[in-house]
Amino acid sequence: MKDILIVIAIIYLLAMNVIGFAIMGIDKLKAMRRGWRIPERTLLLIAIIGGTFGSFLGMVIFRHKINKRKFQLLLPLVSLVYIIILWFLR
Repeated sequence: MKDILIVIAIIYLLAMNVIGFAIMGIDKLKAMRRGWRIPERTLLLIAIIGGTFGSFLGMVIFRHKINKRKFQLLLPLVSLVYIIILWFLR
């Protein structure tokens, strides 16, 4: 049972990080085209519920939201929290 839960957790985190990365790229593209934007609240929510590494990577690669103070502070902070949690769960 424990092995199944670990596999489910890994699949969930991988999916959320792919989504976090993709949503940063999509929002950057929409910003460049001056189209409808994804709300910052949604971008942060995706990061907080498990997509923090993908969101952070997307932020850096797409150079998106890198000048926004809340993204500069929250994404690395949430990443650090996830690293600490993973460290204790190992």
